Amino acid sequence: MTDDRAAERTTVLECDGVSAGYGGAAVCRDLNLTVHAGEVVALIGANGAGKTTTMLTAAGELPPIAGRLRVLDASRPTSLARLARSGLSYVTEERSVIRGLTAGENLRLAGVTADSACAIFPELRSLLARPAGLLSGGEQQMLTLARALARKPKLLLADELSLGLAPQIVRRLLAVVREAATSENLGVLLVEQHVRQVLEVADRVYVMRRGRIILEGAASDIAADLDAVQRAYLSGGD
Repeated sequence: MTDDRAAERTTVLECDGVSAGYGGAAVCRDLNLTVHAGEVVALIGANGAGKTTTMLTAAGELPPIAGRLRVLDASRPTSLARLARSGLSYVTEERSVIRGLTAGENLRLAGVTADSACAIFPELRSLLARPAGLLSGGEQQMLTLARALARKPKLLLADELSLGLAPQIVRRLLAVVREAATSENLGVLLVEQHVRQVLEVADRVYVMRRGRIILEGAASDIAADLDAVQRAYLSGGD
């Protein structure tokens, strides 16, 4: 997505000088970040750089300490539940399936039909009667992502979709996210550890180090200068 096209899209997430943290102590400082409808934005950096804190703040789980945050139509801090009703889906790094229920029951509990979920991941069709706790890690993440996308959100926040998964599963998940952004005009903010793979599907990238954004640009430009990303990783987190 070019800068001109992005400018024409609806802004679904905007951080303007946002600082966030825990107990009044800032972990992230002076964040300036935007996500537009129809684009995939990657947020990358070393462990402890502040990525998850940024996601929790965007999701309404942590109030900003300073700055201005706008999520969908909410121009002031509000709860995750209220944001979800407005069109936010948040996929955390922990696979949020109820292990004692079947895959199909997990979908129904979320108000999602099996057909809509299987349209996203046809692989789930044969797994609907299986307890979610017996699914592989990749299958659980497909179930989680299908449940999030089938609700037709306007903004998807996804924190480490690929955690602990094989590369081929990571490619499958990221391809589905890319397709949803393109076909459903979905805005996506991805925290991802598989840098090369996420750069293949992202439009833009922010690189964090020690609670600050130190590099941003088009994914193609960042991919052409992976040395800069490596320096950010080697510099460590908080």
